[in-house]
Amino acid sequence: MKEIRPALPATVLLIALLLLTGCAGGRNPADPLEPLNRGIYKFNDSLDKAVIKPVAQGYKKVMPLTGQIMVMNFFSNLDDVIVTANDLLQFKLVQGFSDGMRVVVNSTVGVLGLIDVASAGGLKKHNEDFGQTLGKWGVGNGPYLVLPILGPSSVRDGVGIYTDLYLDPMYQIDDMRTRNQTYLARLFSRRADLLDQEKVLDEAMIDPYEFKRDTYLLYRKNLVYDGNLPRERYDFDE
Repeated sequence: MKEIRPALPATVLLIALLLLTGCAGGRNPADPLEPLNRGIYKFNDSLDKAVIKPVAQGYKKVMPLTGQIMVMNFFSNLDDVIVTANDLLQFKLVQGFSDGMRVVVNSTVGVLGLIDVASAGGLKKHNEDFGQTLGKWGVGNGPYLVLPILGPSSVRDGVGIYTDLYLDPMYQIDDMRTRNQTYLARLFSRRADLLDQEKVLDEAMIDPYEFKRDTYLLYRKNLVYDGNLPRERYDFDE
């Protein structure tokens, strides 16, 4: 069983953001809604400290590591349905076939996705969503946007989240109570997985809001360009 990791290593993001925040100050032009975003950020942070983080800590304390991994694998398998659909929308046909096979293999041999058999068999985990699909076809980020509970996003990615909702297998659950409980289980599982990583942010002597904003924008740009970021053009290039 393999633990799911982001496409861009956290250490690379940290180094890049430390360089950025060390050189930059003041307002980010990508964040014209900063006063509003900071207000929503404070709300999210208060909700996290009061409810989400304590529940996630309790979950991590009582749930064995093997159980935590199986829960993450289960939700990762559901995410692969969305990933496959967006592969096809981006005309990544080979990757789409691979991700589709991940769903089939993990849903059957992997016992409803609890065991990540596909990764062990060489079928690599990918990260695609409708926000990336829009970016692939030339739609810009738009202003940075902090969403209630969901956190860092942008106008483009907010549209992407709403669209991906209809592709999410959990959205197809008819019973509202069961569906909401499933969403909450995924939220707390993902929050528990971030408990160790947030220590890096807590120890960094920078504005947490700016750090999360700049990290998010860099991470999403990296995803849209599949890791091949375009070279920035400067005046002296002339």
